Amino acid sequence: MTDPNEQLTRIVGIIARIGELAAVQPGQDFYDAGFVSVKALPLLMELEDQFGVTIPDERFINARTASDLDQLVRSLHQQ
Repeated sequence: MTDPNEQLTRIVGIIARIGELAAVQPGQDFYDAGFVSVKALPLLMELEDQFGVTIPDERFINARTASDLDQLVRSLHQQ
């Protein structure tokens, strides 16, 4: 990606769409914003499909903001 913010923007949009949330800020805990755990698996699968990574469950569980997920995806691309 050429724009370093593009991935984060896409992740925010994915969280909002799957979680059916009006808005999510990059540093906001999306569960506090109304995201429900039943939507976690669809979110995980969408992120893996969109960014071509396999996200370990234990790392995904600890990522509670879009910024956390952005960093996680970036770290997986570097491996």
